[in-house]
Amino acid sequence: MSNPCFTSNFKSTPYWWDQAPLDNSTIVDLPNVVDVLIVGSGYTGLHAALQTARAGMSTLVLDAERPGIGCSTRNGGQISTSIKHNYPTLVKRFGEPLARDVLTMGQASLDYVGKFVHQENIECEFEITGRFHGAHSVSAFRQMRAEAKQNNPVFDSDAFLVSHEEQQTEHGSDLYHGGIVFPHFSAIHPAKYHAGTLAKVKEAGAHVIGDCAVEAIETYTTNGQKHHSVNTTRGMVVAKQVVIATNGYTGSLTPWQKRRVIPIGSYIIATEEIDSDTMNNLFPSRRMLTDSRKLVYYYRPSYEHKRVIFGGRVSLKETDVTKSGPKLLAELHRLYPPLRDIRISHSWAGTVAYTFDSLMHCGEHDGLHYAMGYCGSGVGMASYLGKCIGESISGSGDVCIPLSKVPFQTRPLYNGTPWFLAPSVWLYRMRDRMRW
Repeated sequence: MSNPCFTSNFKSTPYWWDQAPLDNSTIVDLPNVVDVLIVGSGYTGLHAALQTARAGMSTLVLDAERPGIGCSTRNGGQISTSIKHNYPTLVKRFGEPLARDVLTMGQASLDYVGKFVHQENIECEFEITGRFHGAHSVSAFRQMRAEAKQNNPVFDSDAFLVSHEEQQTEHGSDLYHGGIVFPHFSAIHPAKYHAGTLAKVKEAGAHVIGDCAVEAIETYTTNGQKHHSVNTTRGMVVAKQVVIATNGYTGSLTPWQKRRVIPIGSYIIATEEIDSDTMNNLFPSRRMLTDSRKLVYYYRPSYEHKRVIFGGRVSLKETDVTKSGPKLLAELHRLYPPLRDIRISHSWAGTVAYTFDSLMHCGEHDGLHYAMGYCGSGVGMASYLGKCIGESISGSGDVCIPLSKVPFQTRPLYNGTPWFLAPSVWLYRMRDRMRW
């Protein structure tokens, strides 16, 4: 790589894969009949599979490529409550009871990952670090201050404001106009978390098969019971229950879901190693970080506190990671001038799924269970909703999932191709620049 932004040993694969390579094991022969077939081997699919397999149901997880190759091993490793809307906004949209239930699920998703990692003894660098959310403008800080005063009757986040003068205790950039800290948000090594969960799913007796794309699903009724004929590139399987867990990689297999999620590329870099004094000066609290721009940047010190993992949307359309990497690095240099000589060791991308109402959705349509649309905050919620769907199918948990009551919206003429993405990104970028 001749570009001076990159190290001599640069990789266009996720930094996380260096410590947790993707699983390559596959089973050649498909079972003829299963109780549950899950399409997608990310967090949603694996957590659903864990519940059904442990309930004694024969469970098969299929992926078009290697298990975990999607965003479950490509994300930034930040865990939040996942719900982007505040309580007043949710009440206005859905009424008070459902607003409470949705926020309760958000908090439950954050709690679930920590409990799961501890109970299952999964080694994935899980840590409650908290997150600093920086205000990119004075008006953004005013808005944070106003929202901090609003009452949230569902749970106490213990969030606290940090002024511009005080923010050096949180991070070493002077560009933000203060911010807010969410002390209970967490960090994780996403690929190790996926690998550990995958191992538990296999131990429970489920089959996980990669390089086996699902091409068609036909639903029919026999003796009053629904069954699904699932055609794959390796043959056909009959399943009593099917779960669609494809999120940002949802395609023509399920056109109803495809019309309701907006696939967006998110780009991330990892820097080369940085000396400990610099890291301690720039990231003294070791928190996760995001900012208030519409085109948000999310970043963090690596789990060993030797690198910076920095991500965001840097182009109007999807691009090559060798092109997105230098743009992300330039923004990192702008935020943290002491890093101006630091280069990129890894640059990669993944596809996240946004929705028209900025909420994740789950439920059942045409006999197929689904959960998707995590809007870039899916580590906790994908895990939790996968668990909930698995419990619902196996009868081991609550049948009613509050988010299933929220209508899954689409738009006229939208077929899953986000033609509006480039002008929207351009508009958001202009707004962010004017308010910086």
